[in-house]
Amino acid sequence: MTERAVPILPSRDLAETLRFFERLGFENRGAPPEEWDYLILGRGDLELHFTADPSVDPLRTASMCYLFVDDALRVYEEWAELIKPDRATGSRIEKPVDTDYGMREFAVVDRSGNLLRIGSAVP
Repeated sequence: MTERAVPILPSRDLAETLRFFERLGFENRGAPPEEWDYLILGRGDLELHFTADPSVDPLRTASMCYLFVDDALRVYEEWAELIKPDRATGSRIEKPVDTDYGMREFAVVDRSGNLLRIGSAVP
């Protein structure tokens, strides 16, 4: 059996979360959000789950996860024009950096305030 973990992140509005991540190439792999009050999103081998929580303050939540990808720079270049900064929610994309621990990483904050760090080994 392959072991893996899947983050379950809060969403202040599941329909908004679905639209945000569909623009980034994710697909809904579960029921419509209004059916379960829950989303299962996937892109290739990446999987994110979201649970409905209308009380989430996107400027105060501490929810986060890390996504390992083959080429963080390529993913950043693909997503950079798709994510527009939004002061009201803090949603944004941050440019990639090469870390002293050998990873190339960038960050995305969605409209519910969830921080996603996306990284790959520095070539």
